[in-house]
Amino acid sequence: MNNIRRTAAIGAAVTATACAAVALAPAAVAAEPAAQRATAAPKAAAAQYNGVCGSGYAVVNSAQIGTKGTVFLTYNSATGKNCVVTVRSKPGKAVHMTASLGFASPTTTVTDTGYFTTYAGPVYLDARGLCVTWRGEISGEVAGKNGTNCGSLAANR
Repeated sequence: MNNIRRTAAIGAAVTATACAAVALAPAAVAAEPAAQRATAAPKAAAAQYNGVCGSGYAVVNSAQIGTKGTVFLTYNSATGKNCVVTVRSKPGKAVHMTASLGFASPTTTVTDTGYFTTYAGPVYLDARGLCVTWRGEISGEVAGKNGTNCGSLAANR
């Protein structure tokens, strides 16, 4: 019986110690110098779609490229075309950027790559009834998705 009590007492002591450590954690953070707390990079707001794909295109998917920007996949239901554009969160001096859109069968990819101040793309692809793979890159940081936004129609290509 003593072993059970001891175990329960040890368990309670460990639990109390862990709870105290958790309770003290916010105070420890508050006690840190402001310079140390400021070292964590703040998250930049996601870039907004800029409409460069044109009239009739609506955003159907997007992926944030770290804090640098966002890649947008748009679709025009009247034409069956997808469009991809990569947009920086904070435009500035020209940096290497890419907007890429493709599908697997037959293998087709369209890409706009270069040094841009604000956005890369737009790139277009008729992908009615197909899954698309799309990517954006800003200064070596990449985001996008493989085989998404599949059309409901079976494609015969």
